Amino acid sequence: MAPPTSSASHIVTLLLKFFNFVLLFISLIVLTTNTATAYTEDLTFKVRFNGIYAYRYMLATNVFGVVYTLLQIAFSIFHITMGNHLISGDGGALLDFYGDKVISYLLATGAAAGFGVTVDLKATFDAIGLVIDKSFYEKAYASASLLLLAFICTAILSVISSYAVPKKV
Repeated sequence: MAPPTSSASHIVTLLLKFFNFVLLFISLIVLTTNTATAYTEDLTFKVRFNGIYAYRYMLATNVFGVVYTLLQIAFSIFHITMGNHLISGDGGALLDFYGDKVISYLLATGAAAGFGVTVDLKATFDAIGLVIDKSFYEKAYASASLLLLAFICTAILSVISSYAVPKKV
């Protein structure tokens, strides 16, 4: 016997949240391990992600996304197993709706900051003759790309959560 449609949609939503968490977690790992050695004829130094403000913002949005997604996964599992909302009344649907909106905007701006600063750093470093390993840029692009994919997942979740608001409110 097939489960009711609402149970199936809750499971699909949970799977999408889990996929979102995986994207955010991998993005976080790639970003935080991104270091390289830069050098000119006279100077050699380490370039780390945390020395660049846009990457710090990207890290912050990533951490907010991970925490929010973990909470949403916990709430979804509770809802599926217990058959009711953790937050009674209309608050749960509204929390999902507005939370998904805020987090999706944060993830989008974090990804944009990552892409933008990487392009600017490469242009600036090339202009001043600073040589840096190409993998630094590739890892930065990879992390920003994963963050962008996480934004897309969160935006889809936001649309799904918007369907529940009229039913609950």
